[in-house]
Amino acid sequence: MKIVFMGTPDFAVPSLSMLIENGYHVAGVVTQPDRPKGRKRQLAPPPVKQAALRYHLPVLQSETLKDRDVLNQLKEWAPDLIVTAAFGQLLPPEVLQLPPLGCINVHASLLPKYRGRAPIHRAIMNGEKETGVTIMYMVEKLDAGDILTQVRVPIDDHDDVGTLHDKLSQAGAELLIQTLPRLERGEISPIPQDDALATYAPVIKREDERIDWSKPHHAVYNHIRGLRPFPVAFTTVNGQPLKVWKAIKTDQEQQNFASGNIYRLDETGIGVVCGDGVGLILTEIQPSGKKRMSAADFLRGAGAEWHIGQRLGT
Repeated sequence: MKIVFMGTPDFAVPSLSMLIENGYHVAGVVTQPDRPKGRKRQLAPPPVKQAALRYHLPVLQSETLKDRDVLNQLKEWAPDLIVTAAFGQLLPPEVLQLPPLGCINVHASLLPKYRGRAPIHRAIMNGEKETGVTIMYMVEKLDAGDILTQVRVPIDDHDDVGTLHDKLSQAGAELLIQTLPRLERGEISPIPQDDALATYAPVIKREDERIDWSKPHHAVYNHIRGLRPFPVAFTTVNGQPLKVWKAIKTDQEQQNFASGNIYRLDETGIGVVCGDGVGLILTEIQPSGKKRMSAADFLRGAGAEWHIGQRLGT
């Protein structure tokens, strides 16, 4: 079986590596163009490109698959199957119709739940107890193709986007290798998705990062870990942004304070009251213009600038 692989970020690398290590013929790799990165904004290759070059695979980078040169190269590679994982582009009809075995995608959710670009973030932010990986046929509509295989992955209460990303990327790679032989032998009966059950995971916007202290403490906790390590939840203090990297839940009710008020400042961290009257302790923060640090270290330097009863957020 000759395969063309399409992917861009770290999530896709285990799937590409697993294909190579299991002896599949990867004729070429398609990925997004190099992007500026870091403070100096120097061009950096996407992780999939770096992996492909380590395996000495031909790499094609393009903003769109509708480019005639890209289509010609895909036809020259003549894949039996196209495999995508976090590629970042919809495949046009001419590409979808190219390989005899079709185009399949490794998606980080249990479809039809969480179609879209941020399924890992949204699952944690919404307090899900499990998610998973779906391998499905690609169609012109976003993440709506027939399901081939799925695997479930539990979400631990201490998981964040980083840890769950790694679990799902590895689970997806393993599921891909289990799926391909069955697909090639025609042993899988694709299952159409029920659009009525579909939910969506749109890309995270700046306003999605803002903490809403009026929500229950468990929802605020999920919000914080659902945005770590990127892009990171934030609140405001005296009109200045404050990134919140980590927090711990408590079961302590704080009846003397309103939501968003600070009720505790000590070596444990910064205690903030949430909408259900229960406290949440911020343990790792990043004030505007400063580095990430423990809340205890910050308080030793902040001194009188912070006080019990102070309000976070607008």
